[in-house]
Amino acid sequence: MFFLSDSTGISAETMGNALLIQFPYLRFDRRLIPFITSVDEARKVVAILDAAMDGEVTPLAFATAAVEEIRTELHTSRCPIIDFFDMHMTRVEAILDAKGERVASQLHGVGDIKRYNARMAAVEYAIEHDDGQSLRALGKADVILVAPSRCGKTPTTMYLALQHGLLVANYPLVEEDLEQTVLPRPIRALRDRCFGITTTPARLRQVRQERRPHSTYASLEQCTWELRRAEALFSTHDLPTINSSAKSVEEMSTVILQRLAANA
Repeated sequence: MFFLSDSTGISAETMGNALLIQFPYLRFDRRLIPFITSVDEARKVVAILDAAMDGEVTPLAFATAAVEEIRTELHTSRCPIIDFFDMHMTRVEAILDAKGERVASQLHGVGDIKRYNARMAAVEYAIEHDDGQSLRALGKADVILVAPSRCGKTPTTMYLALQHGLLVANYPLVEEDLEQTVLPRPIRALRDRCFGITTTPARLRQVRQERRPHSTYASLEQCTWELRRAEALFSTHDLPTINSSAKSVEEMSTVILQRLAANA
C-alpha cells in the first residue's frame, strides 16, 4: 500500500487506513511517499509504483495530491490509485457551483489560524501536565484522564489536544492513591472533569513487561490489584470510565467528546 502526497501525507494515511482497517484478515506493507512537489518527482514515484506492479501482489495507492499536473502524472502509473482529492473535490465543486483553487498549500495549510494556535497551546498544556508532572493551572483542564500507569492516558491526551484543541491533563494513580477511597487531593475538586481509564490485567501486564520486564510492577498480581482498586475508586465517585483494551485512541476520544458535549 502506497500513500502519496504533495505534503506530509497525513491525510492520505488517515483516509487510506480508514478503508484498510475494514480488512483485518489481510496484512499490508505500507509505504508513505510525501512531499511530491514537482512533475519530475511524480515521475519517479510512477516508476516506483510500476515496479511494484511487476511484483507478486498487485499494489494499491492512496493519493491526496492537489496540484493538477502532479495528479495527472501520478495517474500515468499502471498501479491502481484511489485519488481522494479528485473524488471529493470534484463533488464539492459541483455542489458549490464554484471552482476550487487546487493548490497544495490550500489543502494542507494552517487554515483557521485561531484554531491552529489553540491546538498548539493544547499540545503544550498536555506535555506539561502529562503523567502528573505539573499541577500548575490544572483547574484550566477541559478533561483530566485518571488511571494506573500504562493504561493509555498519554496517547489519548495528545490526540485530544492535537486533533481537537482540548486542554487535557492526565493523572497517574499510584499505590498511595489506590489504597484510599477518596480521589487524590490535586483532582478532588475537579471530579466533574475526570475520566477514568482502565484495561484488562493481561493487557496491562503485557505493556508493563515491555517497560520493566519481570518486575513486581509488571506482575499479573500487581496489575490485577491496581485495576481492581482503580475501578472501585471510579465507581465510588461515579466517574465515567473507558476500557482502553477494547477501544482505539480515536474511539476513546470520541466517547470523551460525546460526554463533554452532553454535559455542555
